[in-house]
Amino acid sequence: MRTKSSISISSRTSEASYTDADTEDYHDNCFKMDTIEATSKGVIQGSILIKYFTSGCSWGLIITVGLFFILTQCTTSGVDYFISILVNEEESRYKSHFTSRNHTLPINTSNYIDNYNITPALKYIYIYSGLVLSIFVIGIIRSFVFFQFCVNNSQSLHDQAFGALIRTSMRFFDTNSSGRILNRFSKDIGAIDEQLPKALLDSGQIIALMVASLIIVCVVNPFFLIAILIIVFIFYWLRKIYLKTSKNVKRLEGMMRSPVFTHLNTTINGLRTIRACGAQNVLTAEFDILQDRHTSSWYMFLATSIAFAFASDIFCFLFITAITFSFLLFDFGISGAEVGLAISTVLAITRKIQFGMRQGAEVTNQMMSVERVLEYSLLPPEENIAEDKPTKKDKKKGLQVTSKTVHAPENWPTEGCIKFQNVFMRYSEEEQPVLKGLELVIKPREKVGIVGRTGAGKSSLISALFRLAKVEGVIDIDGVDTGSIYLEELRKKISIIPQDPVLFSGTLRKNLDPFNEFQDSLLWAALEEVELKEAFTGSNGLESRVFDRGTNFSAGQRQLVCLARAILRNNKILMLDEATANVDPHTDGLIQRTIRKKFANCTVLTVAHRLNTIMDSDKVLVMEKGRMVEFDHPYILLKNDFGHFTSLVKETGRAMTEQLTRIAKQAYDYKQNERN
Repeated sequence: MRTKSSISISSRTSEASYTDADTEDYHDNCFKMDTIEATSKGVIQGSILIKYFTSGCSWGLIITVGLFFILTQCTTSGVDYFISILVNEEESRYKSHFTSRNHTLPINTSNYIDNYNITPALKYIYIYSGLVLSIFVIGIIRSFVFFQFCVNNSQSLHDQAFGALIRTSMRFFDTNSSGRILNRFSKDIGAIDEQLPKALLDSGQIIALMVASLIIVCVVNPFFLIAILIIVFIFYWLRKIYLKTSKNVKRLEGMMRSPVFTHLNTTINGLRTIRACGAQNVLTAEFDILQDRHTSSWYMFLATSIAFAFASDIFCFLFITAITFSFLLFDFGISGAEVGLAISTVLAITRKIQFGMRQGAEVTNQMMSVERVLEYSLLPPEENIAEDKPTKKDKKKGLQVTSKTVHAPENWPTEGCIKFQNVFMRYSEEEQPVLKGLELVIKPREKVGIVGRTGAGKSSLISALFRLAKVEGVIDIDGVDTGSIYLEELRKKISIIPQDPVLFSGTLRKNLDPFNEFQDSLLWAALEEVELKEAFTGSNGLESRVFDRGTNFSAGQRQLVCLARAILRNNKILMLDEATANVDPHTDGLIQRTIRKKFANCTVLTVAHRLNTIMDSDKVLVMEKGRMVEFDHPYILLKNDFGHFTSLVKETGRAMTEQLTRIAKQAYDYKQNERN
């Protein structure tokens, strides 16, 4: 990842060079390490809660979950209500028992117990036990259905965000650090998986309990409704003020977490360099600064939550005090029992409303993670992405398969002829083009070297061929405009061996043949071509373990595995982006010999920084500021003493210049003899 940490490392080569006086400089460098992440506020239109509910479930399941919450609360309230019925029934039977014997009050309770008929009481006991058991059964079913509902929504949100991420353009990965992406798919997804369901369950239970309590209170004494409405209004007002701050602080906390992930990921990837330069203290200081920023935002979020809880407690205290003293100072003409009932009821309701408001605010805060994940699900896809049939959601996000996009012809390309016709390429709409009016024809089976100074557009030429950025003009391969076919089919037909070989965690078989298209015999044949067969024959063979990024292989072995993968594909076009820059001379020679042998009938484009790798090419393309300045056989280009290619060769020194000129002349003479 491109961060300023490399600047800090290169500028300080030992631990001794770091002093406390440099803290301010480190602080500034850390601030610039990662561009400020844009807030997700306003990106998602409509209610985030509704989008969460409908992301992975139908309205039928949503209504079912709601009905289970209502049914559970009705059963719970029914048990409380049945207790009053049971007590009234027992009092009635108690009185009727002694009235039938001309007693106003029982003289001897033991006589009453002896003569008491327990059969009617058993009926009520059975009913009560059934109601209690139903609470347990319905509550368990509700919990299972609710958490399955949350799992479906979380899975759907993850799939939508990941699907949009892998379909978006490469520009997104150039402008967003790995920490931001890891943050969304680790911490935010984790909050949706773990914290949000619990907050939603508590909030749903409290809301149902509040409604049931309000109904009971209003049935007992409708005048209590006035006090309850006052409580609800004030708590809602406090919650509204709190959420204005907490939501933005929660967003800030999520944004401050991304640079921590980025720095940690970059540090782990460059750990060998850091230890070699003795820059541990430098990276520690930078990490501490980033961690302090995140901790500050997290502390601010906790402080706002505690402030809201404290304000709620203060209001509850004042409200209950006012209610209590109102009964002491004023004569409402009610009994002491009714006063006690009123105070206890208001106290219970106040606590429930307070907890309900706090849980509701917690749900809103956790919804910020849903908002951040939903933001990734709206990432615009690349053009000409193959989709069987776009859904309504895809169309809303702008994912459409245009009528101009067609499938590539079968067995295309057959020759490997590449034509660039007035090609402009830019990485974003706001930037200037990096390729400017490129006009070029590469004949079938030609071996072309691409050279130029830093920033000349060499790697951009590869990006244009794979259409990794916005391309204007026509890139024609064997008579097919690459802008008119699906990107998956285009990229599948072009092989590339990059400077930094790419291996995935898994097995050797999956790295050679990820889609299971070839037989084992062909895989072993490809490994034998690159002299890797013996290395894996004695171990687990094709099931040999490959660590993440191939860290258990040497740089040369990783490059040879990529070469074997290209041999298997046997495409007519091969791109080499300085494939031998990081390997030893023996591996370099092996790769060069294998390419000449196995790709003799293919078009090979080689981006070179070491000129000796392309001096025997059929032609050399010299780039300068995004334009083609020279294009011919290297020996012919060297005849121009003032040419761009000649100046690049002369910069290598007199001895190397003579050697490169000799190689170019031999290749030119050999080519001429073949023609004759």
